[in-house]
Amino acid sequence: MQNQNDGIWLRLAAAFLITAMSALVREASDQATLGQIIFWRSALAMLPICIYMALRGDFPGAFRTRRPGAHFLRGVIGAVAMGMSFISLTYLPVAHAEALGFLGPVLVLPAAALLLRETISPRLICAVAIGFGGVIAMLWEGMTMPGEGAMIGIAAGLAFAGLTAIYRVYVKAMTRTESAATISFYFAAFTTVVGLATLPFGWNETDFYTSCVLIGAGILGGLAHIAATEAMARAPVSVLAPFDFTGLVWAVLFDLVLFATLPGAAGWLGIIAITVAGVLVMTPPRPRVAG
Repeated sequence: MQNQNDGIWLRLAAAFLITAMSALVREASDQATLGQIIFWRSALAMLPICIYMALRGDFPGAFRTRRPGAHFLRGVIGAVAMGMSFISLTYLPVAHAEALGFLGPVLVLPAAALLLRETISPRLICAVAIGFGGVIAMLWEGMTMPGEGAMIGIAAGLAFAGLTAIYRVYVKAMTRTESAATISFYFAAFTTVVGLATLPFGWNETDFYTSCVLIGAGILGGLAHIAATEAMARAPVSVLAPFDFTGLVWAVLFDLVLFATLPGAAGWLGIIAITVAGVLVMTPPRPRVAG
């Protein structure tokens, strides 16, 4: 149980770090190209990952792997998912882009049940259903935004959600033989190469502020990968999935502080529903007293 609780806390930390990274990506998207963002987000992520390896005494031993093909496939799925996520953030507020991403945990549940044979309790199904309703409310507000860009962002966000469900289940299976540091490092290395490959197609010049934002996004991304992968090594995917919804609260705060925007009525309804879902999952049911 303690190990599972550690996984939950790590998933909560990962939700914050991922949302903070998304806010920085949104900030940098006005100047940097998609390829630039992917490169800096991935290249700088290797710094905290290597420090993490050293602290665990796994450096450079964690570079060894018996499953290079599995890392390659995880990299392909993750790179496409990352690109879809960043496109969504380019056209939508952070809260709306994150809301689309939260369809991923909902899709993880049937995938975890089918592929990993995890047991899904009725209480967990109820909590995720409430959270899903909150996501739908956020989507409704996003779809009423004017302009073609919002629809592009929504389409990219939906693609990101589907790919997220696939690669989280895949990473969970990989943690049985691969360490969190190994999985995180090879993913960061793969997407760094993908981002660098876009250089011949043209990168934009960025000022000092945007460069710092890109560096920050990379470091936060590396920390998020470590926390998320360690969480999946400690707890079932189906238990961790609802805790992703806490990232939406952080997304609203980042939208307010960085971009001076707030959700409308439907958005707030979604936040309330998602919060209720999180409380329902985090509060264990009381055991029945025989009498």
